[in-house]
This record gives sequence, C-alpha cells and structure tokens, in this order.
Amino acid sequence: MTPKIFLLLNLAVAFYNAGTIWAHEVDIFRSWKLIPDPDVFHNVQKVHWRKLPYWVFIPVGLSFIGSIILFWYHPVNVAGSDILVAIGVQLFSHILTAIFWGPAQAKLSKDNAGKDSLWLQSILRTHWVRTFLINAYALLLLLISIKALA
Repeated sequence: MTPKIFLLLNLAVAFYNAGTIWAHEVDIFRSWKLIPDPDVFHNVQKVHWRKLPYWVFIPVGLSFIGSIILFWYHPVNVAGSDILVAIGVQLFSHILTAIFWGPAQAKLSKDNAGKDSLWLQSILRTHWVRTFLINAYALLLLLISIKALA
C-alpha cells in the first residue's frame, strides 16, 4: 500500500468518525431528552452502549493508530509537523473524552433522573467541543490529503 493510499484510508475513517459524532450531537443525546420513563431511558442507553464498540470504538481506535502510523508512513510532500498537529487534535479529543464525557456517560447510566439528569444536561451543553475536535481532525487530514495529491 502506498503512503497516499494509506493517507486516504485514514481520511475516510476520519470522516466516518465525523459522521458518527454528528449523529451523537444532533440526534442520539438530544433524543434521550424525549424519554420520559427512567427505566426506558436506561434500557435505550444500554442498547446504545452495546453498539458503541462496533460503530464508534473500533473506528476511533483505527483512526488513532492510523494517525500514529501516518506520522512515519506518509507521502513525501507532507510535513510530519502537519500530521503531528492532527494527532494532537485527536489526542486532545480522546483525553477530554476519558476525563469528562466518558465518566459523565457512566454516571448518567446510574442516574435515576433519566432525561432530567444533570449529567445529560452537562453532556448536551459541552459535547459540541468533542464534535468540533473530531471534525477538526477530519478537516486537517483533508487539507493534508489535498497537499499530498497536488
């Protein structure tokens, strides 16, 4: 596989992740506010969590591993510093997820307030930051890809 093909595969995964984060931002988390019964709320959340490894965690992991490999295996006309900036944006998103949104979702899953949970309100108020970072990574890879293909 050539470095350009590898870069384009990373770009495809980055835009896939951008799509899934927008699904969370504009649909999934906001739809949870419409579930009046806390038991149903938690059942919906459990189903959501069972799906995450396949349609979120694996692609995000592949994207992160791919970006690290991309630092060493990239087209010659792409600066390693450009890739480092992209990795930094992605890493910042992962760190914030690990210290904020992940724990908030775990606490939400145990909160009997359901749709009225302060944890859900917090997620809805701040999740745009994560959405921005994941989209920024995809756009940085797009700019890098345009440069590589020029």
